[in-house]
Amino acid sequence: MIIETLSTFPGMYDSVMGASMMRRAQDKGILDFTAYDLRDWTYDRHRTTDDDPYGGGAGLVMKCEPLFEAVEAIAGMGVEDPASAEEPGGRGARPPSEFTPRVLPRCAQGATREWNSPVGCSTERGLSERLDVPPAPRADESAGSRTPACAPTGPAPRHADGPRPTVVFLAPQGRRFDDALASELAAEERLLFVCGHYEGIDERAYALADVVISLGDYVLTSGELASMVVIDAVVRKLPGVLGAADGAADESFASGLLEYPQYTRPAVFRGAEVPAVLLSGDHGAVARWRREQSLARTAALRPDLLEGVPLTPDDRKFLENLG
Repeated sequence: MIIETLSTFPGMYDSVMGASMMRRAQDKGILDFTAYDLRDWTYDRHRTTDDDPYGGGAGLVMKCEPLFEAVEAIAGMGVEDPASAEEPGGRGARPPSEFTPRVLPRCAQGATREWNSPVGCSTERGLSERLDVPPAPRADESAGSRTPACAPTGPAPRHADGPRPTVVFLAPQGRRFDDALASELAAEERLLFVCGHYEGIDERAYALADVVISLGDYVLTSGELASMVVIDAVVRKLPGVLGAADGAADESFASGLLEYPQYTRPAVFRGAEVPAVLLSGDHGAVARWRREQSLARTAALRPDLLEGVPLTPDDRKFLENLG
């Protein structure tokens, strides 16, 4: 699998991706990872990636231009034009300046915009007016010229001729991340994570996204942190990454339930004993104990999960006996 990230702090990935399972996955050739610096697609001497929000307010908003240009360069776009794909002669391509995302989610019924966003559309008058304001010209950019004020220092796109990536944004309004979504992403050939920072990302940039993910109802300093969680959960599902072939299958949420308790040596520690069934050598009894412990733990701590779990008659009887 190819995984790439686009962010303003690519060095944050060094420790996570350079140790433990993430490092092993790369050493085995299972994972090809690259972290790109968004500032390599800026054109001013300060390598600016953010600006004040239209309409006022606190914080800074990440700009459209470097995000679009970076994703287009990393993904190797010209991008397929869905309309031209139906014309005789096969698939067409639009130049990067006319980028159209692979999937344009539907806007809310009745909303009108010249672009689409997976986080929903708004007919708010003020927002529409702000979107119509043309960007101010860059001081270091003449008509028809896009020469950077400073040359890129990061890695050149490594897979521009490879498969088109599934582009993933991290944002509070995204789909809640869970084990099922991790499995979906693990089936992809190539992922590109676009990581926000500061107050957020210009709404127009969400047209680049195939998937928008939220880790939960809290705020992190940056999208880099969120992407590390998602990447770890995805990569450990790839065949050959974990030592045991069925290691990921037995973990919490893989079956819809919380995982059963685990124990190791010594059998007795400060008076606390390992359950006798685990020392019995009876594999059938161990399996039944583990199933019941998963059910009991889930019922006590995450009863909401039980609604989506297929339960056998024995499971239902056990839960009823728990009271």
